[in-house]
Amino acid sequence: METLSPEPQPVKYAGFWLRFVAYLIDYFILQFAGFLLALPFIGAIVFSAISIATAGNFNEQTLLGIGGIIGAAVTLGLLTLATGWLYYALMESSKNQATLGKMALGLRVTDLEGNPVGFGRATGRYFGKIISRMILYIGFIMAGITEKKQALHDIMAGCLVIRKN
Repeated sequence: METLSPEPQPVKYAGFWLRFVAYLIDYFILQFAGFLLALPFIGAIVFSAISIATAGNFNEQTLLGIGGIIGAAVTLGLLTLATGWLYYALMESSKNQATLGKMALGLRVTDLEGNPVGFGRATGRYFGKIISRMILYIGFIMAGITEKKQALHDIMAGCLVIRKN
């Protein structure tokens, strides 16, 4: 007897609002993690500011305090950028194909054929979001109006965000 294979399910693209809620979940997760990572740098900035305030006049201690503030702020900025990049790129290129926010909503990131994306493509997708932001967030809004619900960074990276069947 011949066994019939099941019909392939149609792809369900994740629209703007589902993606927005997933983004909010990821945003709060990253803000909490970022706060914990930032605590030592905030302490360094406060210590440096106190050092400047107690110096009394412009001297070597003042310069060290200013240098400490600048160094801590630059390091914190780079750490924030790296944390976001690695969170999105590693999670979306993992076996789950999704960040925690996308997993909570049953979404995953694929290439245009429905295959998992690699770390390089996930990285390109993450940094493509900079362009989506630079044009007044229109790149994100595109996820609500394009045929396959792709944002600009998805189109640039050759990705889809789909709902799990």
